Amino acid sequence: MRRKTVLDLQKMKAENNKIAMITAYDATMAKLVDAAGVDMVLVGDSVGMVVQGLEDTLSVTLDDMVYHGRCVSRGLKNAHLTVDLPFMSYQISPEQALESAGRLVQEGKAQSVKLEGGERSAPAIEKIVNAGIPVVGHIGLTPQSVHTLGGWRVQGRGDAAAEQLIQDAMAIQDAGAFAVVLEMVPAELASEVTAALRIPTIGIGAGVDCDGQVLVCNDLLGFDLGFSPKFLKRYAELQNPIGEAVARYVEEVRNGAFPSSEHSFHRKNPAKKITRLY
Repeated sequence: MRRKTVLDLQKMKAENNKIAMITAYDATMAKLVDAAGVDMVLVGDSVGMVVQGLEDTLSVTLDDMVYHGRCVSRGLKNAHLTVDLPFMSYQISPEQALESAGRLVQEGKAQSVKLEGGERSAPAIEKIVNAGIPVVGHIGLTPQSVHTLGGWRVQGRGDAAAEQLIQDAMAIQDAGAFAVVLEMVPAELASEVTAALRIPTIGIGAGVDCDGQVLVCNDLLGFDLGFSPKFLKRYAELQNPIGEAVARYVEEVRNGAFPSSEHSFHRKNPAKKITRLY
C-alpha cells in the first residue's frame, strides 16, 4: 500500500467520492485511524488546545508542529498527511511561509501543509506551491484569527461576508492550493463554494455538500464530554470507560490485586535462595 496523494484526493472529488479526514496528534492514534480507512490525517495546531491544554492555538510553535507531524507520520501507511502552519510561521512574508512549509515537509514528514486565510494568504500559498509543496487552504472560522473574529462564531452569514468567503475560496484555488477547509460556514454557502471550485472542500460545521469532512479524533471518540459544539457528532463516549478503567487500576494497586502472579515474572528455580554478597 502507499499513502494517498494530492492526485488521489482530487480524483475523489471528480468522481464524487467523499473524503474522510481526521485530526490526530500521535503515532498510536494515527495507526488506529489509518487502519480504519481515513483518507487524510491532519496534524492540526489544535494540538495546543487538545494536547497542551491551552485556551487557543496562538501559542503553538513550528517546532511543536514538526514534532507531532513526525510522530503521526510513523503511524500512517495509507492516509495522506497534512500538517498545519502555526500562527506567525507564515504571515510575515511568502519567503517565511516557504521556509516554514519546508521544515514541515523535511522534518515533520508532511505530504502537504495547511494554512489559514483567503486572499491575504494567496501570495504565501503561491510561493509554497511553486516550490513543489502541496497546500490546503482554510477559510471561514480561522482559529488563528479568533481575536479579530470576536470568538468562535459562524462565518459568512451575511451577504457581504458570504461574498468575501467565495472570493477567498477562489483566491486559494487560483494560488494553487489543492484543497480547502471550510470551518463553521452556513451549509448553503459551503454547498455553493463546493460547486464552484475545482478543488475539494473539506467541511467542519459546513454541511453535507462539502467534498469531505474533518473532525478531531479526541472529539469524535468522546474523550471530553463537556465539549459539545453544534458541528460535533460523537461516535463513542470514551471519557467514562477510560475513567472507570483507571479507577479500577488504582484500586487494584492499592489493595494488592495487581500485579497478580500471571502479570509477574518468576525464577526457574524459585526454591533456591539467593546468597547475599554483603
